[in-house]
Amino acid sequence: MIRRLFYLALGAYLATWVQRRLRALKPDHVARRAADQVRGLAADIREQALYRETELRAQYGLDTVSKSKLSPNVRDGR
Repeated sequence: MIRRLFYLALGAYLATWVQRRLRALKPDHVARRAADQVRGLAADIREQALYRETELRAQYGLDTVSKSKLSPNVRDGR
């Protein structure tokens, strides 16, 4: 009797686990995860580019940037 109850509980657990895994493979879930990863990667790239720009400005003594050359959306790395 206890063995049957154990296997019933194990089967219920495995069925729930399989259903969750199958739901995770739906296209909208996969697309959302991919978009989140790309968004995080783009933020890392942007951060590294700003860091490198600051390094280059310090190395070559470019402390100031002409305001006329910058568009309103561009940061000068400081």
